[in-house]
Amino acid sequence: MAKLQKKAWVLVADGEKALFMRNTAGAAHPELEIVRVESQENPRQGEQTADRPGRMPDSSAGQFSAMEEPDWHRLAKDRFAAGIADTLNREALKGAFEEIVLVAPPRTLGELRDQLHEAATARVCAEIPKTLTNHPLPEIKRRVLDALAEL
Repeated sequence: MAKLQKKAWVLVADGEKALFMRNTAGAAHPELEIVRVESQENPRQGEQTADRPGRMPDSSAGQFSAMEEPDWHRLAKDRFAAGIADTLNREALKGAFEEIVLVAPPRTLGELRDQLHEAATARVCAEIPKTLTNHPLPEIKRRVLDALAEL
């Protein structure tokens, strides 16, 4: 059973929003306080693509093949996660936190893991693969504490 130590950080993120929180009370009765919020506008894929996919000539004369359009929505989410990891790296190197719990959907957790510096990785005490960014703070606290109790 993992406990949330005093001054431990909790990051609740997805590809479009990140809540940086700190436990302001002891491990027995944690209280999460939002320290920082980051977000980005990321329209649906259909709103970011061209009308039709591009076409490229084949090796045979007069024939063309369609080119797949990049998933701009997914790329923006991955870039956002990389930016969050960069923030965590800077804060870890400054000694802003001793422990951090990462809460994010599995793909975002993977992107964060890939981008975290060893100083930040060493401070990760738990990872919770859930999407909680649009929940109210009391619900986030309850779900994080329940997940930590299961560890």
